Amino acid sequence: MNTPRSYGHSPLDLANSEMPGHLIVIEGTDGVGRSTQIALLKEWLETQGYAVMDTGFRRSDLTGSGIDRAMRGHTLDLFTLNLFYATDFWDRMEKGIVPAMKAGLVVLADRYIYSIMARARVRGVPARWLDDMLEFAIIPHQVFYLDIDVDHLLPRVLAYRELDHWESGEDFLRKTDRYASFVEYQDALLKEFHDLAHQYDFETIDARQSVREVFDTLRLGVRDTIEGEA
Repeated sequence: MNTPRSYGHSPLDLANSEMPGHLIVIEGTDGVGRSTQIALLKEWLETQGYAVMDTGFRRSDLTGSGIDRAMRGHTLDLFTLNLFYATDFWDRMEKGIVPAMKAGLVVLADRYIYSIMARARVRGVPARWLDDMLEFAIIPHQVFYLDIDVDHLLPRVLAYRELDHWESGEDFLRKTDRYASFVEYQDALLKEFHDLAHQYDFETIDARQSVREVFDTLRLGVRDTIEGEA
């Protein structure tokens, strides 16, 4: 049985909890292909006989719609935004991730606390404040980071949608050129992800490869993680 641990103090009594399930996190910036890979992994795991739950940002019944409304209005200051995200994450962990792991499911998380950290650090939020706020998070069995550079990222994003306010960092860079803002923000954000990958020992995957190549690497990594913890 797996006995989960958190990064610090957790209101949940994890020390006395047995959770046969697994928590697998896919991290990376917007447009890198996380959602596509989550969908492929879920389908593959289910064909292997595993029960799977997927989760991601802003899916909490408690805060999801509130975050969406506030972001559309561009009304959130830095600390309120991150407290909102932490509340969303806690609600999903308590009501979704933990029960699923207790039931033996494989939980696939489309981003985790590390995306909150990376985005906040770029905007100048103190790392210690973030660490203290998010210390309740369960330590995943494995984090796979989809790594990319801005030159490869930008065409992918533009192929599907226009650049938006938040993923371009316009809330704090205050540039008049959204394209230039996107490049500057994403370049800084990717540097933060690289630091987090080293700090938290992510398994880094080159996301410049084809969807199939990325999936094949992920599939092997997920299989090894689950079988190694069995």
